[in-house]
Amino acid sequence: MLKGSCCCGEVKFEVTSLPTMMGTCHCSRCRKIGASTFVFVKRDAFTLLSGADSITTFKPEAPYKYSRCFCSRCGSALGEVTSTGESFPVAANCFDDELPLSNLFHEFVQEKPDWYEICDDAKQFPGHPHQ
Repeated sequence: MLKGSCCCGEVKFEVTSLPTMMGTCHCSRCRKIGASTFVFVKRDAFTLLSGADSITTFKPEAPYKYSRCFCSRCGSALGEVTSTGESFPVAANCFDDELPLSNLFHEFVQEKPDWYEICDDAKQFPGHPHQ
């Protein structure tokens, strides 16, 4: 079991099975919210323990389609913890326990800023991996 929380501790969650993978998004939106490395968790393994009333969801305008959740008290980016999908991304930085995963891919590398250097051998995609 892995536990996680926002910076102020208002939002707490646990995951009862290991996330399926880790990836890093380099799009301008993910960089701006401060959480571009995500792990993907299964809905039935994710439990929100506290702070549901403190989660604010940012719903983007088209052509973007992925919503992003934040703690309304401290601003911590949480990923898509209110998603109804079978699997969804959670910001890796919110886990309190060590994640036993390595980065599997980088997406939107065409939007990566020049000041950031990718220093691993994970697969790179110009956009979403399915493109």
